[in-house]
Formats: sequence, C-alpha cells, structure tokens
Amino acid sequence: MSEPTPGPLDAVRSIKTKLGLLVAVSVLLAVVLGIVSHAAGVQWWLSVPVAVVLSLAVTQLLAAGMVAPLRQMTQAARQMARGDYSTRVTTHASDEVGELASAFNQMAADLDEVEQSRRELIATVSHELRTPVTAITAQLENLADGVVAADPERLARLHEQSVRLGALVHDLLELSRLEAGASTLERQPVLLRALVLDCVATVEHARAATFAVEISDDLTVSADPTRLRQLLLNVLDNAARHSPAGEPVTVRAAAGPVGWHVEVVDHGPGVALADRERVFERFGTGEHAGGTGLGLAIARWVAQLHGGALRFVDRDQRTGAVVRLEVPHELPAPPIPGDAEMTLPTLTPTPTPTGQPLDGFWPEEPGLRHTSVLLAAVGVGVLGGAFLVFPWTGVMWTVVLLTALVAAFFAARHRRSPFTVATTGVAALLLLPLTLRDDIVLNYLGVLLAGAVFLIGITEARTVPGFILSGLAWPMSAIRGMPWLARSLRVAGLGGRRTAAVRTAVWSALGLLIFGALFASADALFASWVEAIVPNLTMGDLVARCFLGAAVFGLTLAAAYVGVNPPAVETALPTRSGRLANRFEWLVPVLVIDAVFVLFLIAQATAIFGGHAYLESTTGITYADYVHQGFGQLTVATALTLLVFAVASRWAGEAPLDRLWLRISLGLLGALTLVVVASALYRMHVYQQAYGFTVLRLVVDVFEGWLGLVIVATMVAGLLGWGRHLPRFAVLSAAALWLGLAVLNPNAWVANQNIDRYQSTDKLDVDYLGSLSADAAPTIAERLPADVATCVLDRLTLNQLSGEYRGDWRVWNLARHRALPVVWELGLIPSAIEAPESDTSLKCARVSDSFVMD
Repeated sequence: MSEPTPGPLDAVRSIKTKLGLLVAVSVLLAVVLGIVSHAAGVQWWLSVPVAVVLSLAVTQLLAAGMVAPLRQMTQAARQMARGDYSTRVTTHASDEVGELASAFNQMAADLDEVEQSRRELIATVSHELRTPVTAITAQLENLADGVVAADPERLARLHEQSVRLGALVHDLLELSRLEAGASTLERQPVLLRALVLDCVATVEHARAATFAVEISDDLTVSADPTRLRQLLLNVLDNAARHSPAGEPVTVRAAAGPVGWHVEVVDHGPGVALADRERVFERFGTGEHAGGTGLGLAIARWVAQLHGGALRFVDRDQRTGAVVRLEVPHELPAPPIPGDAEMTLPTLTPTPTPTGQPLDGFWPEEPGLRHTSVLLAAVGVGVLGGAFLVFPWTGVMWTVVLLTALVAAFFAARHRRSPFTVATTGVAALLLLPLTLRDDIVLNYLGVLLAGAVFLIGITEARTVPGFILSGLAWPMSAIRGMPWLARSLRVAGLGGRRTAAVRTAVWSALGLLIFGALFASADALFASWVEAIVPNLTMGDLVARCFLGAAVFGLTLAAAYVGVNPPAVETALPTRSGRLANRFEWLVPVLVIDAVFVLFLIAQATAIFGGHAYLESTTGITYADYVHQGFGQLTVATALTLLVFAVASRWAGEAPLDRLWLRISLGLLGALTLVVVASALYRMHVYQQAYGFTVLRLVVDVFEGWLGLVIVATMVAGLLGWGRHLPRFAVLSAAALWLGLAVLNPNAWVANQNIDRYQSTDKLDVDYLGSLSADAAPTIAERLPADVATCVLDRLTLNQLSGEYRGDWRVWNLARHRALPVVWELGLIPSAIEAPESDTSLKCARVSDSFVMD
C-alpha cells in the first residue's frame, strides 16, 4: 500500500476539531464567494452553484486525509478475511483515526503472528505424529508379512511407540482445552510436600533419577490438586531428563505474604537466556523442550490458570537450570470491559462499504484518476471565462462548447461505441445554431438538448428511465466524482512531465501578464494591439469572468467524469418481474381510454359540421377561442398516450391471445391519437390565422408533430418487435427536428407568415415583429413597405442589435452579421444608440398605432 501524502489537518489531534474546521472553512469560503459575487454583480444562478461546488471540493481535499486510513483499513480487512495479514495502515494523522490505525496495525501484527504459529504448529504436529505412526506401521507390516517374529522385544517397541503417540495426542488435547478456556480450577487446601513427594515417586519410577525435597511438612497452599500435579510432573520429568546420573534434582518451596513458590533445580547444562521463553512454546526448540515439546507449554498454562507464572530464573555456577513457579494466594480480579489488557474475541473481518455515496448505482474502479482530463477541463474553463458573453450567443459559444464536448468525448470509456460516436456528432450539430442563428432562447434550448443527447450517448442508455438517470448523473457527479478529482490533483502534484507542463503554463501566463501590462503602458501602438485582443475589464468583470470560468470548468469536468466512469443507468433500474394474470386488468382501462378518444372525436366532428353558429350558440365562444382553448390539453393527452402504451405493454400477458388484444387495443388508441394530433395542429393553424404567428406557437407545433411521429414509431415497433430501439429513436428524432427547425429559421418564417397575413388583412403586430431576433431582419426589410419596415427594425435594433457588445468578435453571429448592414443602411443603429426619442421613433409610434394586431 502506497505511502499517503501528509494532509493539512494531520497535526490536529481531535476528529471533532477537524470536522469543525471543515465546516468553518466550507462556510467561510461560501460566504466570501457570495459577498464577492454580489459585489461584482454576478447572477445568483452562476455564483451559487460555483460556491457550492468549490466548497465541496475544498471539503473533499481537506477530508481526504481524514478518511484515507479508514479506506485502507477496509481494504486490509478484506485481505485479512482472505487470510492475508501482511497489510498495514499508513497514516500521518494524530487523532482518534490515527490511534485506531495504530491499534489496527497491532491487531494485524498479532493475527499474523498467530497465523504463523498455527502453521508452524500444524507442520510440527504432523512431523511428531508421523514419526511414531511410521514406526508402528513398518513394524506391523513386517509382522503381517512374516518377515519378523512377534517376539516380546518387538512388541515392547510397538507398545513404546503407541504410548508415545498416545501421550502426544493427550498433550495436544490437553493444551487445546487449556487454550480454549475449557478447563476450570477447583481450588482447595493442598499439602504441598505430600503432593510433591507423590509426583517425585512417579517420575523416579519412570526415569533413573533421584530427587531432594526441601519443603516443610505443614506448608499448605490453595490450588487445584489435579492441575498442580500435572504441572509438577511435567517440570520434574523435564528436569530428570536433563540432570546427569547421580546428581539429585532439588525441589524446594516456601510461602510469603503475597503468595507461594516452588523451585526445581537440576544439574544439567542449563537453558540459554535467549531460549528461556522459547522452551515454553508448543514444540519448543530449546534443549529443555525435550519429549513431545508440549510438557512445559502445558505447565505454563496451568500456572497461568492459577494466576501465577512459570519461568526459568538465573542459576549459580554449581547448578543447571532453575525453574520457578510463583502463585498468589488469591486469584487476580478478572479484567473489566475496556481494559487494554483484556483478551478480545476472535473476529472474522467482513468487507465493508467504501463510504462513498452512490456506490451501488455508480461504482468506481479503485484508484481511478485522469490528470489529463483535469487539465483539459481547466483549459476549457479558462477559454470560457475569457471569451463567453452573456446573454449573447455567438461564435465563441460554439467554440467553447465544442471544445468541452471534444474533451469529454475523448475521456469517455465508450468513445469507440458507434452509438456514442453518433450522439456526439448530433450534439455537435446542435451547437452550430449558436453561431448561425440569433434567437437566444432557442439557442439555449438547443444547448440543453445537445447536453442530453451527449449524456445518453456516453452512458449508452437505452430506456426512458435510463435517459433520466443519465441526465441526473451530470449534477450528481459533483458529489460522486470528488474522490476522483482529489486523486487526480494529488497525482498532478507528484512530478513528471504533466506537472512540469502545468508549472510551465503558470509561469508563462504570469510572465505574459506582467510584461504585457508593462509594454502596453509604455507604447500606445502596442496597447492598441492588446486592447483588440484582450477586453478592457473592470474588477467586477474580472470577478464575473472568474465565476464563469469556474462554472464552465465544473460542467466540463462533470461531463468528462460521467464519460470516464459512466453510471450503470440500466442495471441500476429495478428488475421488472411478473405480468398481470387477468387480461381484463389492463385491457379494460385501455378500451375505456379508446372510448373516451372516440367520444372526443365525435365532438370534434360535430363542431366542424355544425359550423361556427352552432358552436357559438352551444358554447357561447367563438371558433377561434374554441380552438385555442383546447390545444394545450390535446398536447398533454398525446403525451399521456405514450405512457398508456408503455404501461399496457409492460403488464400484458405473453399468451398469443393477450398479445393479439394488446395490438388491437393499442393500435386503435394509436390511430385515434393520430387523429387528435391532426386536430391539435388544425386548431393551432386556425388560431394562428386569426391572431398571428409566433415563434412559441411554431415550436409547439413542431413538438406536437414530434409526438405524432413517436406515436407512429411506437405502433410500427409494436408490430415488428423493435420496442427496445424506440427510446433512442425518440431522442434522435427530436434532435433531428430541432436541427430542421434551426435550418427553417423560425424567426424569419414567423415574420414571413405575419407579413403574408398583413398583406391580406392589413393587420400587423409591430411590437411583436420588433421583438424577434436578428434572424428576421432581412425578411422584414425586404418584404415590408419602407416606413413600416423602418418602424419594425427600429424596435428590433433596440432589442437585439445595439449595446456594448455590438461589433465584439466574441459574439459574432451570422444572423447579426447579415442584419447589421440592413439596419445600418436605414440609419437605425445611430438613432437607436444616440437618439432613442428621435423623429423616427415618434413616427414609428404612430405607425404602430395604425397596425396593431387584434
């Protein structure tokens, strides 16, 4: 695991203080940004998102070091669950999380040691068991084959090996019971000398050894006699085996105010200082381990059960090893919960969540980072902050957004998918009207549609809920992508060519700013060149452009993250299961809707054939009011029909008869809906003939027509089984119709229609025509009489073609470029700028009164 970078809050020793500092810094940053943006006149819809996202980013960067040890512990716990105890948590934190990391490392080290001991124990036990088993097996095979005779000597050796094997198994079982805490003590008064003499007799019978017991007859201790006998036998047997023949083993004991002790002294070679603890381990490796290697381990466990200790102590030159047993008169109190020395139960680590939001819906590869994407987003942000102008759309809007689109596309994981490539191309086409057309509202709607198409492409969404989730992923990436951003920033600061490039760009920009300002102030010609390239910014403009650049950077980076790590928009949706068993549950509602549509169409036919007089006598309203009244409702009814299609197809059964009824009922509903679409379009046509044409009415007509196209596609998809392609067709067809609308030039088309109506009725809404964009200027100048055209274009000039950004190359637009010569030739731009209340304006007021539309 890599060494973490020290965090800015590592020196703080309290997690509560760290959290308080995080909140304070975030709030302070948001307040400062709010004050600065308000003083600079930045719009709230730009300053608030930037302040929120920057506060989140600062919080993420500061909090990264706080949660890094927790993430490391999560990963280490997963590895420990698989049996790998080698991972350690590295942190510079000194707070509670740092202490937890230290405790975790200690636990991991202890578990690693226990695991090593377990493996060594298994290997040693296998070896110890194999030796007597092999010997017994070989002897029995010889006896069974008649190779050797079953004489008493060989049977005695077999018995010796079986006794050794039984003793080893008994010691292993006994040690397991002791370690598991299954053995309990039954303490009672014990005459120590009598117990020691009994143990000495047992060992003397088994081995050729002599003992000297130096214990008073009246020494009584509190102990479990069975367990204490077990301890003494193991210690005495070990001493007898290592003491030379003829040299007695001395056993002495005494009691004090705190406890009592027993010492066993032999005259053997002794135990080296380095081996004094090792011989008490299971299958100890020291010379005094001897036997099965378990005797002294069992003896120490018995001593610990009594609350005492068993150890080797220093000896004098005349003796060998000295083993000392120390036991208190009373057992120590058991550890209380929370005691640092208490034995913890063994826990099995289980994988835990990473703690990041949206993990299930939006997984992320471990260690995912893309510094190049971050740098590209910074470049787009600088470009947008320097050259975008609100609310005017123009060539730089197209350049900046296309640059952002390209940066996000090349970062996308699915950039080689044909669908992703196609949707990216469509999104790029939807950005071209920003340079070609002047209608700001339609251009903004085109930008939103381009973003939706692009997001659907990079997430490869297929269904309507998937489309919605892909759209929500863009703002949600401000939260989900923060760890990715932090990793990318840390990598950017680790050195290498990219970091060098960043430093080079920063120093170059600083040099350009300083020396450019000096030379501009020293030379007028140089200053004029600089002013032609760099706009003259006030402090408020600079702050506003900083906010704008931050917004463009954030939006670009968010789109790039969605492409780099696309959410599982389709698999995140709940799995649909089951269909309605009863046909009438879905069929009856569909047939009822069909009947309502039929009744509505009958009413439509009655109104058409009854004539205007019948309609006015029946409803009390004119036919124009009648057709205008229901257009919105018909549009909603058409859209709801698609929902009926989706729900009925979802719940209908799979039986052939069910599918037949589904096609009949929905086919009838589709046909009736197409008639309603035709009725809605006819209503809008009648209303426009009566009250004139507007861009909004044209857009609504196009939307209603698109709904009709989707209805037809739905019916065809139902017949051919192409339902899974329908959502994508709907989105791409909407984009195609929007591009067709841009090619049609809505403002010019509406101007043409109103001029046609004016030529036949002498009715003209001068104010509305004057509110159109510059797209309509050439048509107005060409088709209207000079005096009327002058009045209309005078209003259009005031609304669209004047202001401080007129002539600014950053907002160059083909429509405005074509309109400027027309209004300039009529002399309207000077009157609009210098003399709004000139004779032309007064005359136009009178003309407007003459041609106001009903």
